[in-house]
Order: sequence, then structure tokens, then C-alpha cells
Amino acid sequence: MNPNEPKVLRRDAAQNRQRLLDAAERVFTESGMDASVDEIARVAGVGMGTLYRRFPTKEALISALVRKLMDDLVAIAKTARDRTDGRGLEQLLYGTGEVIASQRGCLPRLWSDEETKALKAEYWRIMTELLIAAKAAGRIRADLTDTDIEVQFWAMRGVIETTRGVTDTAWKRHLALCIAGMRPGAEELVEAPLAERLARRVSSR
Repeated sequence: MNPNEPKVLRRDAAQNRQRLLDAAERVFTESGMDASVDEIARVAGVGMGTLYRRFPTKEALISALVRKLMDDLVAIAKTARDRTDGRGLEQLLYGTGEVIASQRGCLPRLWSDEETKALKAEYWRIMTELLIAAKAAGRIRADLTDTDIEVQFWAMRGVIETTRGVTDTAWKRHLALCIAGMRPGAEELVEAPLAERLARRVSSR
């Protein structure tokens, strides 16, 4: 066996791990990331010993959730890349919104987590490809930049967090309005796009 390959868990251990991840998503969404691991174990229906065998620290549990979230986002990006009509960017935006709206508890760590840098880089590479394709198809204005899309994600996160517990769909209307403003023929943009170095500073917060 290759020592670098991830260890395959027994069926019961894998089920316990998934129960803990599902419970953590629920607890963090309802109570924020300050929620205790005791509550997560209770919701998962397992003992604290089981939790600590799977996740030695709360940080390890959070990192696993963020990785799962980024895996889902990369999968959505790859699916959107298969489109040939220039609509892949829009599909990616809505798909990303669906994922982060359903897993709000980890949003503060989504773009700043150091353990998932490679996944985030892959996601942004695909997003840039989709932006280029959307421009070529005449779906998106030519002066839109990748940092404009990144700012849109920050705005969408703000809507999702602000409307938590009130409505789960406000972000969709907000996104539809933003996409309408991205169409060719809209008014000329006066402000310059956010510089990439500044976007990185914001994302790291």
C-alpha cells in the first residue's frame, strides 16, 4: 500500500465521520462557529470519544467541512465548464450560491482557509475560463474582471448571512439583478475594478 494514499475507513467509522460532518454543518449554521463540539456530538448521536477519534480538534472538524465545501464548488465549476453556449459563468454563480446558502456555518472560512488553497486555485481558474467564454458569447460585458466576480461572491455571502432565518431565496434575486448589470450594453463603469492584490487582502480576512 502506498503510504501517501489516504487511509480507507471502516464502514462504521466512515458513517460516524459523515454523521459528525452533517451535524457540524447544521450546528454551525444554526449557532455559528463558536458552537461547542459537545453539541455537535449530541446532534450526531455519537460520544465525544468518537468525535475526537475522527477529528482530534475543533479546527480539524472545521477544516474538513471547508474541504468538503470546496470539493463541491470545484465539481460545480467543472460541470459549468461543459457548457458551450457562454452560460457557464451564470450556472457557476447560481450553483455556488446554492452551495454556500445551504452551508452557511463555514462561510467565514470559505475563501481564507489555507488547507484548501489548491482547490480554490482550481475553482478560480475555471471561473476565469467561464468569464472569457461568456464575453466571447456576448453574454457578459467586455470590461468585467475576475475580481468583479469575486466581489459579487462577497455581496452574495452578505445577503445570505443577513437574511438567515428569514428567507433562503433573497440571494437569488440579488444575483439576478447583478447578472443583469453584467450584460453588454449597460452603462459604462466609472470606477476601476478592484486590484487583485487588494482582493487577496480582503479574502484573507
